[in-house]
Amino acid sequence: MDNLFKQVLTARVYDVAEHTDLDLAGNISKQLENNVFLKREDLQPVFSFKIRGAFNRIFHLTAKQQAAGVICASAGNHAQGVALSAAHLGLSALVVMPKTTPRIKVRAVERLGAEVVLEGDSFSEAAAHCEALLRKTGRTFIHPFNDPLVIAGQGTIAHELLEQCPEMQMVFVPIGGGGLISGIGGFLKAIQPAVRVVGVQPEDSNAMALSLAAGRRVALKDVGLFADGVAVKQVGDRTFALARQCVDDIVTVTTDETCSAIKAIYEDTRSIMEPAGALAVAGLRKTVQRQGLRGRNLVAINSGANMNFDRLAFVAERTQIGERREALFAVTIPERPGAMKFFCKEMVGERNVTEFNYRLMGRNEAHIFVGVGINSESERQAFSRALREHGFPHVDLTDNELAKTHVRHMVGGKSEVSAHEVLYRFEFPERPTALLDFLMAMSENWNISLFHYRMHGADFGRVLVGFEIPHGERTAFKRFLDGLKYAYQEETHNPAYSLFL
Repeated sequence: MDNLFKQVLTARVYDVAEHTDLDLAGNISKQLENNVFLKREDLQPVFSFKIRGAFNRIFHLTAKQQAAGVICASAGNHAQGVALSAAHLGLSALVVMPKTTPRIKVRAVERLGAEVVLEGDSFSEAAAHCEALLRKTGRTFIHPFNDPLVIAGQGTIAHELLEQCPEMQMVFVPIGGGGLISGIGGFLKAIQPAVRVVGVQPEDSNAMALSLAAGRRVALKDVGLFADGVAVKQVGDRTFALARQCVDDIVTVTTDETCSAIKAIYEDTRSIMEPAGALAVAGLRKTVQRQGLRGRNLVAINSGANMNFDRLAFVAERTQIGERREALFAVTIPERPGAMKFFCKEMVGERNVTEFNYRLMGRNEAHIFVGVGINSESERQAFSRALREHGFPHVDLTDNELAKTHVRHMVGGKSEVSAHEVLYRFEFPERPTALLDFLMAMSENWNISLFHYRMHGADFGRVLVGFEIPHGERTAFKRFLDGLKYAYQEETHNPAYSLFL
């Protein structure tokens, strides 16, 4: 790490990057009973810390490399950092992005003067095309994280932190490929080794957490797409080696916890973080609650604010659950006059109702999908206990992804048409032919019995599909699933499915 320390001190970033503020988050600090500071990398010219590493790398190119130009594969912040850096230095930049990249991100890169090539439905496909163009064009590849000069550029954040808050005790850093935490952690440990460096990852994109636990780099088969800025299947060899030396702990957070953090940051700063940009605050809050920390000086890196506007509705919807202000239940009530009235009066009472779906399941009973406002986890448990004491069979679906993503937006009941129905969740790329490609790959012997899609303002949409698959076709169906390029998960045995779909 000695070499990294020297590289950070000599890094060239401030030609284009800002020395960003470290702001006390008053509301978050009061709620958590700690001094919580936000490092405002969302205020960079490209609304992300990525400009630091990109410029430091490109600035140090040889004259011959500069003449040939640069190239990168990215669907977001790194692309903008490379484009702005190249424009400032008068270099040619080629950026390969997936076809599913939202137009707002493509236009942002083009406005900065880079040439954009759209290829593939995923980052991996775009990256493969980037490699082919790299060989053909002779440009220099600018890696988003696994490069010493990129890591050093990101490490300048730590240099600023030591000037702004020398009394800090813990710093929380989002992790994708590991470049940011390697730079920050490596520099801090060289100056103030007592500062605890805590990485934060989504539960469904936790490559670094698994790698550190295993003592080797672990490659994920699939990554979650909500926090797309950190959706990396495998961390770099350089970043992994540095992380093993400088990372004290890693905490993983859920989508709901991330959404809640986005709201918390907004209430303090009136700025809207992208999901990856709010990870550090989500991890900080979770750590404080789990460890009972009080009176500490805690820093969270607000790493980026390139939020798609269309995604805000999804964030708002999931925030209540992330803050534990909403609980979701499936409740069975007897089908008799006055039963629903009794349920609403005696069970729900004066609680705020956030969702209420009723479905008659026969002449003896009906199912209710109900969301109720709560103020604490104990209140959620108390509601469940009251249902049980009054003889209402129920299932707590508050943490059930199928219920939160699909069931609460559907009206219906479990199909009695076929005994061969199976249920799967998919992530479809947001492009016009995604559904057609899916249907064309299916066997004509398989009937679709249920289909539900919601747009979440991301590069991928969440889709719920029911299939009628005879037992003799299950092997062929599994081959079909494995041959798809879409991430999937079976939900046939999910209690939300058996009760409502």
